[in-house]
Amino acid sequence: MTPSSYALRAGAGDSPVILHVPHSSRSIPVDVRAGIELDDDELERELDHITDAHTEEIAARAGEAASRTPWRFVNRLSRLVVDPERFPDEREEMRAVGMGAVYTRTTHGGVLRRDGFDDRPLLETCFHPYARAMTDAVADRLAATGRAVVIDVHSYPTARLPYELHGDGPRPPVCLGADRFHTPPDLLARAEEAFADFGGTQVNTPFAGTYVPLEYYEQDPRVTALMIEIRRDLYMSEPGGPAGPGLGGLARALATLVDAVSAA
Repeated sequence: MTPSSYALRAGAGDSPVILHVPHSSRSIPVDVRAGIELDDDELERELDHITDAHTEEIAARAGEAASRTPWRFVNRLSRLVVDPERFPDEREEMRAVGMGAVYTRTTHGGVLRRDGFDDRPLLETCFHPYARAMTDAVADRLAATGRAVVIDVHSYPTARLPYELHGDGPRPPVCLGADRFHTPPDLLARAEEAFADFGGTQVNTPFAGTYVPLEYYEQDPRVTALMIEIRRDLYMSEPGGPAGPGLGGLARALATLVDAVSAA
C-alpha cells in the first residue's frame, strides 16, 4: 500500500486520541478491480452495502468540534481491497464466510473473488503496510502522552445482512464495541453518556470488539480502544445514499466523547 492509500491527519500534540476510520472509502485501484468477479453494477451495489458511508465526514467534523483536536487515521481504499481490521490468519472468524483480511465473498454470499485467489500480494502491499503505519501512530501517541486511545468509527445497516455471524441480537442506534483487555469501564461509560440522546446504546451487539494494532493487542494496557457502530438510518439513506441531518448531531456526540477522553 502506498502512503496515499491511508492518511494520518495530525491532531494536537497532547491529544492521546486517534479516530480510526477504516471502512469509509469506495476506492478500488484498477489492478485490484481486475481480480473482482462482479460486474460494474454489481460492484456498486456491493459497495453500497459494505461501505461505512460518511464516517470519514463524521470523524472530520468531530475533530473540528473537539476542544483538543484528535488525530485521525483514515483508510483511503475500500475494504474490498483489504480489510485492515481483520486478523490476517486463521484467528479471523470471518474467514468462515469468505470475509477475512481479503474478501472472497460478498455481503450476500456471492462470489467476489474466484476460488483459489492468492491473497498474499494484497496482504504484502496493502494490509501489512497499513498495520505498520497504524502501529506507528499509536506508538507516537504513547511517546507523546503516555497513552493512546483508539476510537473506531463505523456504521452498520438497519437490517441484518447475510454475512453477519452474530446478527441475531439487538440492533441499537449506537453499538459500542468493547474488548475485555483494552476497553476500561470508564471509557465505555463516557461513550454511553456521549451518545445517550440517539435512542440508546448497547455493548457488543450486533458487532463486538474493537481494533488494536497486533503489536499492542492484549499486551499494553496503556492502549485503550472502543468501537463506535452507528446504525445508518440515524444519518443517511440506506443502503448507500446521501447523508441526512442526523450526521451533525452524531459528529458533535463523538466530539463530546473525544473531549471527555482527552481530559481524563
